[in-house]
Amino acid sequence: MAGNIAKRANGKWRARYRDEAGKEHSRHFDRKIDAQQWLDQVTSAVVTGTYADPKAGRITFAAFFGEWSARQVWAPGTVLAMSLAARSVPFAGKPMKQIRRSDVETWIKQMNAAGLAPGTIKTRYVNVRSVFRAAVKDRVIGSDPTDGVRLPRGRRADVAMSIPAPEEVGQLMAVADERFRPFIALCAFAGLRLGEAAGVRLVDVDFLRRSLKVSRQVQRVNGGAIDVRAPKYGSERVVYLADSLITVLADHVTAHGTTGKDRWLFAGESDDPPHQNTVGYWRKTLRDAGLSDIKLHDLRHFYASGLIAAGCDVVTVQRSLGHAKATTTLNTYAHLWPTARTVRGRRQSRSWPRRSASQPRTRSGW
Repeated sequence: MAGNIAKRANGKWRARYRDEAGKEHSRHFDRKIDAQQWLDQVTSAVVTGTYADPKAGRITFAAFFGEWSARQVWAPGTVLAMSLAARSVPFAGKPMKQIRRSDVETWIKQMNAAGLAPGTIKTRYVNVRSVFRAAVKDRVIGSDPTDGVRLPRGRRADVAMSIPAPEEVGQLMAVADERFRPFIALCAFAGLRLGEAAGVRLVDVDFLRRSLKVSRQVQRVNGGAIDVRAPKYGSERVVYLADSLITVLADHVTAHGTTGKDRWLFAGESDDPPHQNTVGYWRKTLRDAGLSDIKLHDLRHFYASGLIAAGCDVVTVQRSLGHAKATTTLNTYAHLWPTARTVRGRRQSRSWPRRSASQPRTRSGW
C-alpha cells in the first residue's frame, strides 16, 4: 500500500493512500500527527488483514444480505431460515460499518425477552453471523461485530432430549394404522428422519440383502409444494435392517400394491410422496396409544440410544444416522455412552437392541 502526507495551501494536512485495487482514499486533518496516526491505522489494518474499503461499509445490512444471499447455493429450507434470521434483526437498515457488538447484544436480548427458545436464538445468531463473516471476507467491514456475543444458555442434551421407552414404541406400533406402521418402524428401527422416510422408493429397499439405501428426502417449500432432493450433506447412507423390519416392509408392499421400482413406498396425495404436513397419522397414533409429548423425530433418538446400548462405537452410530461428522454425533448423544448400559440397558434388554443393532421385535411382540 502506497501512502503519503502533504500540507495543503489552506494549512490542512492531507493523508492519502491507494488500496490493492489502485483506488485512492484520502482524509484531511488539522495536525500532521493526526494524519500520520490515521495512515498508520490503515497500514496496520492492511498488514493484519482487517482492512476494509471505507465506502464499501456504507451498504446496509439488508442490502448486503440481499446481494450476498443471491450468490449462495442453498437448499429451500436454508433460504427460509436465512431470510427469517435476516428479517429479525433491528439493524437491517443500518450501514454495515456502523453496526456494533452492542447492536447484536440488543437483538439477542430482544429475542430472549420475546420468549424464543435458546436453540432458536442460537440458530438465528449463527445465520446472521455468517452474513457478517462474509462481509469481512469481502472487506466490506474490518471485523465481525458478532464475535464474543454471549447467548442464552440452552438445556443440557441429557435433560432436553426425549427418548421414548421401548414399551412406548411398542404401544405406538400396536395401535398405528397399518399403512403408517411401517413408517414408524423405519424411524424407530432404522433411524430415518421424517423427510427421509417419506422419500423411500421401493427400489431403495434390498429385501435380499436386508438393507435400505437412503438417497433422498422430501421437504415442503413455499405454497405447500413438495420438493424431493438429496438428504442433508453427508446423510446418504445404507442402513441394514433387521429381519422383522424387512417382514413389515414386505407385508406393506404386498397389502397395498406398491409395485414398480420407482413407486413411493408410502403414498401421499395423487402420485406424490408424503411430506411433513401430510403425515397427519402421527397425532392420531399418539392419541390412540394414550401418549403425548413424543415427536416423530424422537424415534430417531430411540434408534440411536439402542445402538449405543448395544455397544456400538461413535463411528458406527454416526454412519447409521447419516451425520456428516462424528462430532455431531458426540454433541448430540455423548451423554448416552456412559449411561446407556446402566440407565437404559435393563429396559433395552427386553427389546430389539439386545437382538441386534437395529432389530425390532417381531409383530407378535409389539
